[in-house]
Amino acid sequence: MAQREMRRILVIGSGGAGKSTFSKRLGELLDIDVKHLDKFYWRPGWRETPKDDWLQTVTGLTRGDSWIIDGNFGGTLEFRLQHCDTIVFLDMPRLLCLWRIVKRRLLYRNRSRPDMAEGCSERLTWEFIQWVWNYSRRTRPKVVKLLGQHSQSKQVVWLRSNAEVERFLASPTTNAGDFHGQT
Repeated sequence: MAQREMRRILVIGSGGAGKSTFSKRLGELLDIDVKHLDKFYWRPGWRETPKDDWLQTVTGLTRGDSWIIDGNFGGTLEFRLQHCDTIVFLDMPRLLCLWRIVKRRLLYRNRSRPDMAEGCSERLTWEFIQWVWNYSRRTRPKVVKLLGQHSQSKQVVWLRSNAEVERFLASPTTNAGDFHGQT
């Protein structure tokens, strides 16, 4: 597929894959606003946004000529996929993701991360650890299937290591065509 301009970019991957950091760096390089889904979904005290309100929020986030949205939230993933022109899948090794979520918990102890809603102090639950551990077996196959379904109409950038992330970010508009999805 011919490389296209990246203006509406969706960044997905396991917890701890580096979505927020990657999105921030890409946003700075491309001069595009970054919207971290965690910041919009969670309410103080880790309360979830009601489903109808969440769909309305995501609809608003996908308006506009350019944006980078990072996050998973399976209930709205298909909607976001329909509205993006580029999908970046950070398909990082499980142990790296686990290390990063533990490191993040230590770095942001008793406070919210910059990409998280206020009033949501960093936490590390057993449920989240299990989700990250099982991502490659439970969630990744669904993501791979969705990427395959959208690969003809969207530019797919599939990054599997820190080295690939760095190579891509060295020149994202030039390198996008170099990282095609494969299982």
